[in-house]
Amino acid sequence: MEAHDQELAKELHATLHARRELGEEYDSALVESFLSRIEERLDGTLDRRERRLLAERQMTAARGTRPAQQQPGDPNFGERFGFGIISLILAVPLTAIGVVNADLQGLIVTWTGIVAVNAVHASGALSRLWSRRGRGSSSDWEE
Repeated sequence: MEAHDQELAKELHATLHARRELGEEYDSALVESFLSRIEERLDGTLDRRERRLLAERQMTAARGTRPAQQQPGDPNFGERFGFGIISLILAVPLTAIGVVNADLQGLIVTWTGIVAVNAVHASGALSRLWSRRGRGSSSDWEE
């Protein structure tokens, strides 16, 4: 168990002990106090994580390289993952429309388009084009 977990366990134990001594009328105040301590810890953890990711982005930008492998901790992972999920969801009705209207040719054209759109997005070509035009960063989510 980590030091933070032990501290949290001690705080929980103290809160439960205080509840036994004070009675049920103080339940909401004790719960609010405990939850505010958890929230403070969570905020601190998120702040540290955000600072670390920002530092990693700055180091990557300073080196002029892209990360070797992009993982869930990568700031753009959510954008790419979401785009992939949305394209798969939209693939179902688009495939049905293509097959109903043009049989096998419609299927081939539909999936060629889906694969092409995902390939362009994965390559980052649009992001580089937008950044060259001075539109800012490659993602609307970044500040």
